[in-house]
Amino acid sequence: MFIAQQLRKKNIAEYLLYMWQIEDTIRAFGCSLSRIRREYIDHFDYTDEQKEEEADWFGNLIRMMNQEGCREKGHLQINKVTMQQLAELHAQLLQSPRYPFYNSEYYKVLPFIVELRNRGASKDENEVETCFNSLYGVMMLRLAKKPISPDTEHAVKEISTLVGMLNDYYLKDREEPLEF
Repeated sequence: MFIAQQLRKKNIAEYLLYMWQIEDTIRAFGCSLSRIRREYIDHFDYTDEQKEEEADWFGNLIRMMNQEGCREKGHLQINKVTMQQLAELHAQLLQSPRYPFYNSEYYKVLPFIVELRNRGASKDENEVETCFNSLYGVMMLRLAKKPISPDTEHAVKEISTLVGMLNDYYLKDREEPLEF
């Protein structure tokens, strides 16, 4: 909860990837709050009050996952809404002549998006979600200490640049709406 709050303010892209990881963490503990509390939260250097707040947060997420039918897979509605906001901003940036650097980076990344979709990424998801799924997949490979090919490293570098630009525009738009 504490990390999520900080990330939401400073980096929406990292926040979303973190929240996906939290969803997977909840699934890894069988959606059991008692296990999360005992085997996860208790390992943090938090005060008792902070541990209670964290447990309440996880409990609410578990409840939402149960209600929204994403115990096994998928994402919480709150995360889907954030993704949709990013996808809408992405479309606005591409349609506007005011953001040529974003457009340029998008066209560098587009071949990777096409390749990801040809290799099995869902064609139903928007391009921004395809980018996030690739970043999340590589993050999971790194956590598992699995090898990442040079081609994948290159693709992820370009995708990260685009997502970083989108993140910056998202934060600017929140402070003072962008003009398109």
